[in-house]
Amino acid sequence: MIFENELVQLIQYRPQTSEVEKTPLLVVPPCINKFYLLDLGRGNSLVEYAVAQGHQVFLISWRSAGPETQHLTWDAYLELGPLKAVDVVLDITGAQRTHALGFCVGGTILGCASAVLAARRQDRLASITLLTTMLDFADTGEIGLLIDAGSVALREATIGNGGIMPGKELAFTFGTLRANDLIWRHVVDSYLKGETPDAFDLLYWDSDSVSLPGPMYCWYTRNAYLENNIKDRGKTTQCGVPVDLSKVHAPCYLLASRDDHIVPWKTAFRSKDLFSGEARFVLAASGHVAGVINPPARNKRCHWLNDDIESGPQEWLDGAKERAGSWWPDWNAWMRSHSSGTIPAPPQQGNARFPPIEPAPGRYVKEKTN
Repeated sequence: MIFENELVQLIQYRPQTSEVEKTPLLVVPPCINKFYLLDLGRGNSLVEYAVAQGHQVFLISWRSAGPETQHLTWDAYLELGPLKAVDVVLDITGAQRTHALGFCVGGTILGCASAVLAARRQDRLASITLLTTMLDFADTGEIGLLIDAGSVALREATIGNGGIMPGKELAFTFGTLRANDLIWRHVVDSYLKGETPDAFDLLYWDSDSVSLPGPMYCWYTRNAYLENNIKDRGKTTQCGVPVDLSKVHAPCYLLASRDDHIVPWKTAFRSKDLFSGEARFVLAASGHVAGVINPPARNKRCHWLNDDIESGPQEWLDGAKERAGSWWPDWNAWMRSHSSGTIPAPPQQGNARFPPIEPAPGRYVKEKTN
């Protein structure tokens, strides 16, 4: 852990190769879950894979909202999260630009932060990877049915100027979207049958909820799900500047999951038309989490590739070629094509300005939500 503020801690992973990519990689996980979804354990970790490929990986650990952070806004999440992390990563590595990867709402935050950087004329991103991310909220799938004008107005009246959106409530909302798999199966097995659930890393992660500050949550639900403002050029002002995603020229890798019930894959596909840079779209099999966390060594599932992304989503899929196994090697090859060569691995983490604070995973991820 080499940096922290009131909202995030920043992890720098120790290199596992003698040479590393000169251009570092900043990972922005979703702020409604703990970061370790992307680093579950040996053999099941996207971070582990990236480090093994020689990437210099930095990862944000979001803090669950409490009394001291209940006032934080959407802008604060951008400024204290990825925008500050980019500064720290570039200071430590000495690089001019960094790759950045965002997952789910972490990708939405990253997309908005990239537009803020563009408005400030700061060319700091070598590439952007968005995993199962929405920026155009025209079709939000099943979750959109749970958010309407009345519910958003109620939240704004109660927690919009300060307060907490409980993580357990968010987790229950997502669980109801797949109640047969995520709720009732465990009721039957545990309560009715008296069986002890098997140890399961994803199940534990899913129950390890994170709360959000009321002002941040209210801005997000209104401008994303309710009014779909983020996609429109200059419709929102974030961090003091008008946000225009078309001003972002960094190349973008877009990954969606075909059976995703949280981010419909055709919605994720629309992001290709929002940025001005070169885009690559890849479709993974399975759902929101399993489609992303799919290590190559397991040789499970498949993904679809099609270099022609000028058509609509269904036309893209009709012309796509199915490939067995994980999409991770395709992403790694794409990343290398947008890097700037390799350098000797740094002998230590951090630097004089940002020395190590404490061992990973740090304090914030261990805090329990009430």
